[in-house]
This record gives sequence, C-alpha cells and structure tokens, in this order.
Amino acid sequence: MLRLRNRSFALAVALVFPTLPCIGMNEHLIYIGTYTRTDSKGIYALRLNDTTGELSTPELVATTANPSFIALSKDRSHLYAVSEGATFAVPFAVNLATGKLVPDESRDSGGKAPCYLMVDATEQCLVVAHYHNGIVASLPINKDGSLGPVKSLHQHTGSSVVPERQESAHVHSANISPNNRHVIVCDLGLDKIFTYELDAATATLTPAATPFVATVPGAGPRHSAFSTDGRFVFVINELNNTLVSYAYDADTGRLTEKDTQPTLPADFTGNSSTAEVRVHPNGKFVYGSNRGHDSIVVFAVDSGTGKLTPIDHTPSGGRNPRNFNLTPDGKWLIAANQNSNSINVFAVDDSTGKLTATDHHASVSLPVCVVVAK
Repeated sequence: MLRLRNRSFALAVALVFPTLPCIGMNEHLIYIGTYTRTDSKGIYALRLNDTTGELSTPELVATTANPSFIALSKDRSHLYAVSEGATFAVPFAVNLATGKLVPDESRDSGGKAPCYLMVDATEQCLVVAHYHNGIVASLPINKDGSLGPVKSLHQHTGSSVVPERQESAHVHSANISPNNRHVIVCDLGLDKIFTYELDAATATLTPAATPFVATVPGAGPRHSAFSTDGRFVFVINELNNTLVSYAYDADTGRLTEKDTQPTLPADFTGNSSTAEVRVHPNGKFVYGSNRGHDSIVVFAVDSGTGKLTPIDHTPSGGRNPRNFNLTPDGKWLIAANQNSNSINVFAVDDSTGKLTATDHHASVSLPVCVVVAK
C-alpha cells in the first residue's frame, strides 16, 4: 500500500510542477527542508545566481511531512529526507536540470524523530540519527536509490547534567568520515561523541575500538563537520555554546581534543544555543550558527594544529538560524532563519572568511535545512 500511495504522490507532484524551467549555467540549485506544522508543505527549491547572489522565488518540489533534515547522494541523483515526528526516511529521485523531486517508497528509519541522515561515499548505505529515543541506525541503499530495511541499530542509554535536555540519550547527528570508514555520532543527551566503524557494502555499523569521547558536562554536542583534508572534526555544542576541534585518526576513528572556543561574544548575556557547523571549501574557515544571538560566527582554523581563532560574528538576517550552507565555490553562504521564515544570502570573503550581508532573501515557512545541489 505504501508503494502505491507514494506512486500516487509522485504523480501529484508531477501534475503540480509540470514545467519547472532548467537550472541556468550560472545558477546554484538549493533545496530547503522545513517543518510543516504551519504553512509549509515540504521541500522547496530555489536558485541562487552565482554572480549576484540573487535568489529566485521558492517552489514546492515535494509534499512530505516535516523534512527537517535532507541530504543528497554523492552523485546527486537522489535526495533523502527525514520525516521528523514519524519514523520514516524518504528517498526522492532528483532532476538536476529542473530541481524536480520524485518520491519513492518510505522506509522505517529505526527510531523515533529522525533528525539527521547522510549517504556514504559508495551510495550503498544511509545512516540516520534519531533524537527522541537515542538511536543511530543504518539502511542499505539499492542500486535504484530506494531504501532497504534497517540493517543495524544502536541504542544509546544514560543521561547527563542538564535535566530538561539531557534526561536521556538524544542522538543529534551521524556524520560519515571522508575516508568512508567511520561515522561520528553526536549525542546531545549523553555529552558523548561516538565513533562507529562503517561497512558500506553490508550497510552495518559497529562500535570503534575507542567507542566514544566525552565532552565537558552540559556541553550538548549537536553537529560535526570534517576539515577538508579529513584530519580534524569540528563539533558544535548546543548547550554550552562552544566549538571544539578534534584530531581524527583515520585508521581507528579515535578523536583527540585540540581546541575549544566559545561561539558567542564575551559580552553577550542573553539566552542562546548553537545549531549548525560548516567548513569553507578552501579549508581555512569554520562557521557556526547561534540561535538567540542570531548570528553566524566565523573561525580561522590552523591546518596543522586544529587551533581555532575567532574572527567575526555576523547577524544572520533573521531569528533562530537553525541551518546554513555554503555554495561549492565558497562565494555565498545561505542561512535559514527558522523563526522569521527567511532565507538570507551572504557574500563570503575567501581570504578573510568574513561575511557581508546582501539584499537577497526569500521567504519559506519554518526553514530548517539548506542543501546546495549544484
């Protein structure tokens, strides 16, 4: 029945969007994942002019419930979305020429409230993080991009020192290493960063020899990003507003802390929490988002030591910047401000890392994930 329902849904999408124009040579295709509890209907696509930074009007390209995190396969032929609030991961075939998405059969993703997913480099495995019940799971990806049933499932247990947020395990992300050997899993509820060995061919995960590293109590590790050379992992901590760099052992997956820096200005006294972390394509800068301070913080990173040097804070152009991303050429940063329903574009200085706000923005209800497809 699910397969039939999704086929009907795919037809409905095609009928609503029969003539999406082709993406121009000078345009980036951007997908926006949203919460659908108000006016949003699912996943939206828009175009960014690489010369001017101008955004097109967002277009609904997939009607799906609460796609709060979305990710592309490495060949960009498929996009995968969580259905937060349910227990599903949903695959979509991607038309890169037009941005159109065609859904395939949803799969049970292994736990409650999936909040993060990622495709391995061989496009054989999807790894999914589940916030509410502290589970990381893996599913096989078939040759046609569809998903098989869950192959491995790891349940985290325990708690930490912030009762209202850390009463139990809360897996918030599962980031596959550039060498495709390990998965770095941030558990906000346990104040631990786990490392799993990945066998992509069998779509299975097993704990690494050093299965986790503990953060300081109350840090709340949320998301991670690898350096462009794969030597370091940068973890942004949601609860204590810090960014930590770890040396990554590509053979064992072991993480060793190298530096910790606050994401907020020293004189800020309000309430704030972090959300996303990204590395500039040139490898010289790391960016993080502050929700409450409503800014993007910029750090320079020493490629030899992993040391972080704070550079700047730039207002995000709205409220609650939950997610942001950079274009592949590093010229533009696109920020999704969840509580002001806005997508804002910033020009990036690739010599200093600093951001400059532009007049280019778009409106999408409750935007919470930004993926640059091309």
